[in-house]
Amino acid sequence: MSNDNDHSSDFNSILSEISKAQDNNKLPPVDKWDPDFCGDMALVIKRDGTWHYENSPIGRQRLVKLFSTVLKKEDDDYFLVTPVEKLGIKVEDAPFLVIKMAVEETDKGPVIVFTDNCDNTILLTDDNPLWVEQDPKTGEPSPYVVVRKNLHALIHRNVFYQLVELAEERLIDDQKHLGVVSAGQFYSLGTI
Repeated sequence: MSNDNDHSSDFNSILSEISKAQDNNKLPPVDKWDPDFCGDMALVIKRDGTWHYENSPIGRQRLVKLFSTVLKKEDDDYFLVTPVEKLGIKVEDAPFLVIKMAVEETDKGPVIVFTDNCDNTILLTDDNPLWVEQDPKTGEPSPYVVVRKNLHALIHRNVFYQLVELAEERLIDDQKHLGVVSAGQFYSLGTI
């Protein structure tokens, strides 16, 4: 494990590399980058969507958004990657949190549009599906949507309630499901 000075240099180094990789607000090609693992960084993404560095919340949203552009998931592990370094981070649940939704009318019918805590816009489609996992102990639903590749966003409870307000019933495999339609596809929010 590295000392505190190493963490600060990791933080500054990765920030410098991200800045170099930014090009017209496009996402860097993190899937093409495969640098050597440089160790773990003292960065945690909490279930509520806040990012903490060395146990303190990162207050600058611009910095959080910048780091989110170089986030990568391999198996069950998360990393911040640049062309020259790869640092492990901890994610309590999902790295993103959906905080807003809207419904846009299109030629394919209504499309649900989500916005997450890093200003990613996510269209609820086959490429970015929604699913709900039930907590085995409490039965509480945890709804998720794909943001990009294998990175997911937890859908905030308030947004989930907005989805429930839009929901309709459908019979699937002899079970009644409550769900929403987006881009012509039905997404189950759960059985009733």
